[in-house]
Amino acid sequence: MSETRIEARGPRRTFQLTMGRVEGYTRNAVPVAEDEVRKVILNWLRLRVEAGRFQLPGVLTFGHVLYAWPTDAGAGTSAEPVAQYAGDVSPAYCLDVGDREVEDALNDLAARLAKEFKQTRIYVSYLDRTWVVQRGEMPDRSRSE
Repeated sequence: MSETRIEARGPRRTFQLTMGRVEGYTRNAVPVAEDEVRKVILNWLRLRVEAGRFQLPGVLTFGHVLYAWPTDAGAGTSAEPVAQYAGDVSPAYCLDVGDREVEDALNDLAARLAKEFKQTRIYVSYLDRTWVVQRGEMPDRSRSE
């Protein structure tokens, strides 16, 4: 029987990006195909590795965001298809990568997704922080620590 061992340890540094898969806010808009989202993220990972930079592997899932808003008649509700890319910064490969570098990488991926799929906002979470990347602008990186 072969032995197993702990290869690397480090703090848990979880990230998540969430984006809508429909351009705009019309009911008959067609959602972006799951495969197209996958291709953009895989290309981003490949380009980072080819450039000698760290990567952020993760799990890509698809679902719906559910939300409500006040109306004169009470409340309206809706569901919108979304893609979520989530993972942990690997202690085996990224132990020396700082949080600011991870945030910059997440912002880069969010900007690429927003541009490619014409999304107004991409929601990003990392550690205990969350922010919104707005297409055409970079997020306010100020922290309240």
